[in-house]
Amino acid sequence: MEAVLKIVQYTSNDRHLFENYQLKSGQEGLTAMPLEAIEQCKIDCDRYPFIIFVGMLPAGFFVLQKGNGVLGYHQNSKAILLRAYSIGASFQGRGIAGEMLKQLPVVVKENFSFADEIILAVNKENAAAQHVYKKAGFIDKGLRAVGNIGEQLILHKKI
Repeated sequence: MEAVLKIVQYTSNDRHLFENYQLKSGQEGLTAMPLEAIEQCKIDCDRYPFIIFVGMLPAGFFVLQKGNGVLGYHQNSKAILLRAYSIGASFQGRGIAGEMLKQLPVVVKENFSFADEIILAVNKENAAAQHVYKKAGFIDKGLRAVGNIGEQLILHKKI
């Protein structure tokens, strides 16, 4: 990765950063787009949006969720759910996803001091994403969910 990666909490002043945000072809159904996820965060106060910057440029986006939304995937009330995670098309293939996942436990602890685990749901057919998550220390304990496009693996990482 060529520039410093920084993760910051989204504010309403940042909306314009995602008006032209794009994923690579074929990735559109695998995750929520940032503007869609931001709207959900306005409705659900347990969802917190974050921006991944590389230098001064927005390279990615994700949401951290606490509370009842997590319980639909896992019964640990101290878990935080990573959702709507994506890296913009022009930033993919640079190691940004892996670097973000290395920094994620610190971001979670800074914002949710009670948290002891990060969980996420990844589509069973999305082998590339599974590889990145597992390389970052997420493990598959056998839990499954049904998502919009089929079966999802629930991956876990203790923090």
